[in-house]
Formats: sequence, C-alpha cells, structure tokens
Amino acid sequence: MTSPLYPLKFEPIYKEKVWGGRNLERLGRRLPGDASTLIGESWEVADLDASSPSGGGGSPERSRVRNGRLKGTLLHDLIDEIGFRSAGGVESSAYSGFPLLIKFIDAQENLSVQVHPGPDFVADRPGIEPKWEAYYVVDAVPGAVIYKGLKAGVTEPELRAAVNTGVETEVEALLNPVAAIPGDTHYLPGGTCHAIGAGVVLAEIQTPSDTTFRLFDWGRAGRELHIDEGMRSIDFEQPDLSRYELRTQFSDGDQTTTRQVACDYFRIDEVVAPAGYRRAVGETGPAIWMVLEGEGQIEAAGEPEPVSFCRGETLLIPGNLPDAFVQVNSDSSWLEVTLP
Repeated sequence: MTSPLYPLKFEPIYKEKVWGGRNLERLGRRLPGDASTLIGESWEVADLDASSPSGGGGSPERSRVRNGRLKGTLLHDLIDEIGFRSAGGVESSAYSGFPLLIKFIDAQENLSVQVHPGPDFVADRPGIEPKWEAYYVVDAVPGAVIYKGLKAGVTEPELRAAVNTGVETEVEALLNPVAAIPGDTHYLPGGTCHAIGAGVVLAEIQTPSDTTFRLFDWGRAGRELHIDEGMRSIDFEQPDLSRYELRTQFSDGDQTTTRQVACDYFRIDEVVAPAGYRRAVGETGPAIWMVLEGEGQIEAAGEPEPVSFCRGETLLIPGNLPDAFVQVNSDSSWLEVTLP
C-alpha cells in the first residue's frame, strides 16, 4: 500500500435461511427483498476460498470494503497491511487468508442440531476444516434458549437412536438448554453438539470454516443431514468451558471492558463507553468492532474525514494506525475481537 490504512467497513453478505427473519432491520440494516425474504445471516467479515453447499451456498465469499478510498477492494488483498495473518498458530489451508469469520445471526426458528468438526476429525480429511466459535446474545425473546452440548452421560447410541426416530421431543430431551440472555457469551469449540433456539439474535465469532454437520432439522424437509459425520465429530466427553468463558471485568477511566471469551483462536471483549469518551485505538494491533449500541467516530492521522460508526455496524481497525482516536458521541458499547 502507498498510504496508511484506516478503519474499514465491508459490504454485508446476506444469506437467506428457512429459519431466518427480518430482525436485523432492528440493527439499522436495509435487508434485501421484502417481508417474505428470510435473512438468517449477515456475513460481516469473510475471506473464504469456498463455502459449504449446505451452509454458505458453495461459492467463495470475500468481503469488499465499502468506505473510503479503498471502496471495492477485497479484504483478502489487504491482509498483509492490516496485520491479521494467523489464528492462534493454526497451520491450515483455511487460514491462508483472514483468520476469522464474523456474522450476525437472526434465528426466528430453531437452527438444526449440528456439530462442527474439531482437529481430530479433520486430521486425515483434506478439504474439511475445524471450527471454533462463540455466540454473543444481542437480543432474545423471553424463554429463548441455546442448546449447548448434550446432557451429562448421553452416549452416541442414545443420540443416534433419538435422531433416527425423527421425533423432536426425543432429540430435545438429550440436549442441554441454556437460557439465551442478552449480554451473555457462549463458547462452542469444535466437537460440541449445539443448536440456536428460536427467537435469538446474536453475534457470531468463529474461525474461517464453513463446515457444519447437521444431525437433526426439527422436521424440516429437503435439507441434507450428515448423521454419520456428525456422530464421529462429537466430543461426548464434553470439556469444561468455564476456563474460556471468563466474564472478567476491568476499567480504564470511564471505559469498562468485560473479557467475555479467550481461547486459542480469538478473544472477545465487550466494551462500554459513555458519551464524550475519547481514547487512542489501533496501537496494540488490529481488532474487529461489532457495535451494539450508540455512535461515534474514529479519527486517524492523514485521513480527510473521520470514520463514523453506529449500532449494528462492524469495523475492522488495522493495527498501527497513526495517531488514531475513537470519539464516543452517545453512550456506546461494542464487541472488540482480537487474536491471542
């Protein structure tokens, strides 16, 4: 690059899903289609050589810049300048590009009961990548849940038998429901059987894999299941996740930061700052901001105009921005995602 970067925004990549809705409009989005067009996912930051046919639709997905002098440029072409290159030291073809996949999810109906593969499953399977992810609950209807793992002691034969019945209550009885409470974050390593329950809007932070094995789809017809692959992928030992879901809080002046999740592949902090708050940004390395509330702007030396932000927007803050500052104009909060 011939000149320094600046805070980047990207064109959202919207995905229609049978379980989706229109709730992302409440984040200020102008969604494609009309009220009958069910948008389940907005891929905010993506750099995939290919997506899975049953997930992202099978095509490559690469984010394009939508602001400033680099408008239209692919994220993939900016990685060296941004400073994002590796994800926790993982060596994999999937991480040759941007090492995170960032989404907003609108689940108006239950998502499939599914599992993403861990490293043991993919060791001898070229083209299948492991996947670690975390959910931050943005909004949820009363009583909504996230199915997070299996109940203690559930075995593969029990789960397989329940799935084969096709009866919702048989499968649901084996899942571990956790209340979907706005502000909570849930870490889901590869090998964890899970499902997002109906009525939940969340931010999803994950490694750049689109491999999902569906075990059960709540009676929906016409969508492929991957029962054998899924069963082989599940970690029935179910590791303790408490050492990853930290929820530790610290303050820096008027700003309060809660470390929600820290794993080998990403860190997620929730930042709360009042109107009038100002601090330097970009001095400790690149970050992704998912704005939850409020508005403000980021000023960078050499840029003719500040980059504004508001609720529902996602920004990529390159590392080593020269003399860059965030100015908070109204009480704000955002998720700040960084690499370890």
